[in-house]
Amino acid sequence: MNRICENILKKTRRPFSLFLLIFALSSCEKLFIEANPTSSPTENVKYLWNVLNEKYPFFEYKKINWDSVGKVWIPRANDTMNDILVFRIMDSLLYNLKDGHTNLYGAFNFSRNWDWYLNYPDNYNANLVERNYLKGVQWYTGPFVHRFLDSNRIGYVRYSSFSNDISDFSIDVIVNRFQNTKGLIIDLRSNGGGAVSNVSKFMSRFIDKKTLVWKEAEKRGTGKNDLTSFKEEYVEPKGDRKYLKPIILLTNRRCYSATTLFVTAMLNLSNVKTLGDWTGGGGGTPTSTQLPNGWVVRYSGTITLSPNGFNIENGVPPTIKQDISKTDDANGIDSIIERAVAELK
Repeated sequence: MNRICENILKKTRRPFSLFLLIFALSSCEKLFIEANPTSSPTENVKYLWNVLNEKYPFFEYKKINWDSVGKVWIPRANDTMNDILVFRIMDSLLYNLKDGHTNLYGAFNFSRNWDWYLNYPDNYNANLVERNYLKGVQWYTGPFVHRFLDSNRIGYVRYSSFSNDISDFSIDVIVNRFQNTKGLIIDLRSNGGGAVSNVSKFMSRFIDKKTLVWKEAEKRGTGKNDLTSFKEEYVEPKGDRKYLKPIILLTNRRCYSATTLFVTAMLNLSNVKTLGDWTGGGGGTPTSTQLPNGWVVRYSGTITLSPNGFNIENGVPPTIKQDISKTDDANGIDSIIERAVAELK
């Protein structure tokens, strides 16, 4: 059972979706608990700091002095504090990591740092897209919403979450329906991530040969740079029909975790470009540890690089930078979709 629980936690690349899941997996407790822990507030704060000190892989990449962070926040804890105050200290401690995969799950709240998208333009208006681009002519096939654009010359596919499972049938419909178009737009904006298995399922219909997509190393040992060797990850083609024509991926800062992985993977193809803004990042695979008081801390446990060595933790830059202007938005125009159509023409 522990192995099953561990796989669930590691393969769910969502920035904030495990709050109920972790507490439902009571059989996983032995995976995280060490022998004879103390549950005093002071010791729990120290324990949390030390877990990240030993297991978090991005201190040097993000230029974070974790010792200094600890000196600020650990002394603020004392053993007369109630749980709410202890949680606030732990939340503030973790906030310094600037990581959407790092969360503290208590019985009454969970911590989060979503500055990876809150400090940037949204660049996606779902209501505008539905009213002025889908217009009631869209198809719904499994997790995909899709239609033709530009007098049937360009395909548009909206995929809102990698948590929504991709079946062979649903991707077959997409590939077959748009086979005769000049190009394909895949709208990933505000896709917060999900199951990594859907990354390879989706990409497998856009390649005709085994493709190196990224490299990943796991944090091991207590030293800041104690990593395993980088393991190369590949995606293999699947299905009888492929879509190998020009593809543009639409991205914004809310593209996180598994979505950043998909963008990283697809950019290894010469016919693929991204358009919009940087993705939000989230390249590390999340793992979890239970604190002595029973709360659970979730944090990135791996480093992921593109095949050319680019660290994707803070996001992937667009091939073509494009924001939605306020004027266009007010006039019901999605500047990013319009630019993608123009590029594919």
